[in-house]
Amino acid sequence: MRIEVNGTPRDITATTLADALAELGWADARVATALNGDFVPSSARAGQALRDGDRLEVLAPMQGG
Repeated sequence: MRIEVNGTPRDITATTLADALAELGWADARVATALNGDFVPSSARAGQALRDGDRLEVLAPMQGG
């Protein structure tokens, strides 16, 4: 299916948010996720189904000073 990840169209085979993160290389990363503008906590990612055309935002914390 094709979804938008951080504004970029991506073709994925995953059907859940957790599987998509793994497929996209964020399996072990500490990230915040939003699907179609709604925050999805890490505890809900495995049960969050994806559909063609969904918009996924993945945000990682940055350190700085």
